[in-house]
Amino acid sequence: MKLKNLFLPFLGGLLLLSVFVTSCGKDDDTPVQTQLVADFSAEASLEWNQTFHEVERYAAGYRPGPAPRALALMGLGAYEACITGMPDYNSMESRYTSSGLDIPDVQPGAEYHWPTVVHGVYANMMPKFFVDVPADAQAKITARIAELDSKFLAATNQELFDRSKAYGESVGEAMWAWSKTDTYGDNAYKNPFGNFNTNEEYDWAAHYTGPGDWEPTTPGPGKGMGPYYGKARTFVITESQKLSRPPLAHSDDPTSALYGQAIQVYAQNTPTLSHEAEWIGEFWSDDLINVTFSPGPRWTAIANQIIESHDTDLETALEAYAKCGMALSDAAVACWHSKYYYNFERPETYIKRVIDPNWEPALTDPISGASGMTPSFPAYPSGHSTMGGAGAATLASVFGYGLALTDRCHEGRTDFEGAPRSFNSLYEMAYENAWSRIPLGVHFWMDCEEGLRLGTFIGEEVNKLPWKK
Repeated sequence: MKLKNLFLPFLGGLLLLSVFVTSCGKDDDTPVQTQLVADFSAEASLEWNQTFHEVERYAAGYRPGPAPRALALMGLGAYEACITGMPDYNSMESRYTSSGLDIPDVQPGAEYHWPTVVHGVYANMMPKFFVDVPADAQAKITARIAELDSKFLAATNQELFDRSKAYGESVGEAMWAWSKTDTYGDNAYKNPFGNFNTNEEYDWAAHYTGPGDWEPTTPGPGKGMGPYYGKARTFVITESQKLSRPPLAHSDDPTSALYGQAIQVYAQNTPTLSHEAEWIGEFWSDDLINVTFSPGPRWTAIANQIIESHDTDLETALEAYAKCGMALSDAAVACWHSKYYYNFERPETYIKRVIDPNWEPALTDPISGASGMTPSFPAYPSGHSTMGGAGAATLASVFGYGLALTDRCHEGRTDFEGAPRSFNSLYEMAYENAWSRIPLGVHFWMDCEEGLRLGTFIGEEVNKLPWKK
């Protein structure tokens, strides 16, 4: 009898609470559900990252580093904005408060629609990153904002939508304010051959001491891209960890290891390039503006495919995009720091001087028709390989080290060989991505091998952060 008397008021309290939750919050009296981030699909983050790839393809100056940096800042911002609804995860904010990051708190006890929060972060930051892209690319951003505004308002109510989007936007604003304090990362796209914020200019000739050092190739801009990007802020790695291992000793001697690697490159397209080698080279290229997105974002394009095909929840997607973006950004910084530290020449320069003056690499621009191209910065280590190692390591930590998948990033392209390719793991993808630079004729294997090692190390450093409680 006593138990019954105690239990009846408890039941009454539950009933009263149920009535309160049902009657408060929704204008149409639909119950507001207290949900965690994991209860939602990845739609918001997925669609914004898909938009990023559609826009970044046409963004001048975003290769190699600014695009990965933007992915990192937005990915981390979305993750932090939703951390209150991710009880099994830790915030990363405290790692960066000393450099000025200050993320606003949620309203205590307030309800948030987490997809709208994510939408608010990207809706605030994406237009800021891509203020100088062509009008039709900007229109894609505007259209995505309108589309998700309408969709998420319909899924909530005006009060909940406004509160959620405003909070996401406030986190985006905080991330943007922090990004502006990065002297070498901020506005890097505005002067890819120097530093926009400090007016520093780089004279490649002043760093050229003779054969073995990098010099510009033709066709090309005649100067080095990203000479100061190695000074940009990193998310995880330290200053000493930015420098790769040294390259092979330079030598024109036919018995040297470097000469052997030059012959390896030379033999790929001499006398002709096989269909398989051409396919691999073009499939992973992502070198050229207006043709495809850039090499770093290739790995979030791969993440998009995994997330979409596996019906991934929002919490898992936020972890994947934050980890991958941060690793790609640090990989770009470390790689370009190392490139200009070692200042190693490209295979094209070496082969034409030592082996065959008429040889040409296989990189071609399908829009301009320019052929025999080499990216305009030092060779060692390979940027593709470094970012591939970083992207594969982080994505594997989320989706599995034995994940088999087919990459359809360039499916349907007719201007180059973009037919899908299948892989047994993300690391297998990273290895082929690295190797692809050999048949393309733009790297020695040492560039690619060290890039893979460095990128994998960076990705593993990101994975070591205390993401889970």
